[in-house]
Amino acid sequence: MRIRNILASLSLLLSLPVAAAPADDFLASLRPHCGKAFEGIITTNEGGAANDPFAGQRLVMHVRDCSKSGEVRIPLHVGEDRSRTWIVTRTATGLRLKHDHRHADGTEDKLTQYGGDTIAPGTAGRQSFPADAFSRTLFTDNKLPPGAQQNVWTLEQGQGTFTYELARPGRVVRMVFDLTKPVAAPPAPWGHE
Repeated sequence: MRIRNILASLSLLLSLPVAAAPADDFLASLRPHCGKAFEGIITTNEGGAANDPFAGQRLVMHVRDCSKSGEVRIPLHVGEDRSRTWIVTRTATGLRLKHDHRHADGTEDKLTQYGGDTIAPGTAGRQSFPADAFSRTLFTDNKLPPGAQQNVWTLEQGQGTFTYELARPGRVVRMVFDLTKPVAAPPAPWGHE
């Protein structure tokens, strides 16, 4: 009798709906945009270099690939430059954001695959990614400003917008993309034709 009660209790527990984690909800909210591209603007650029490669350039993000395995690839086109792709991946504990940087011939840039994992659950609309150990070493080895080791990237969705933000001491850049007005999809990013 006792075993039957335990089995009945387990059966009941297994049949209860499991709440989706904020990471799953965040990825799910990207999926309706898969295949679409959106134009954006820089709304904040504090502490940027005088020769900022983004200045005066058209910004287009393209939610290009959405895999069933929990990965979304979002190329960022800066004018004619197709070197950047944001890669958001589901991990066992949250999400990972990586930056894939390529040259026009498809080879990887020396500064590539940097990013980090979420350390807090975040929300369905906002996820933050502090720089991981790989990124901190990469930034040090390539002599990036000391503050780069403290990078925190944030992705945010809400009210018809998608926001990408990089913040560290002395530097904040924020790009906001209008999800209500899709634009023509740009060519494939370099190295991903």
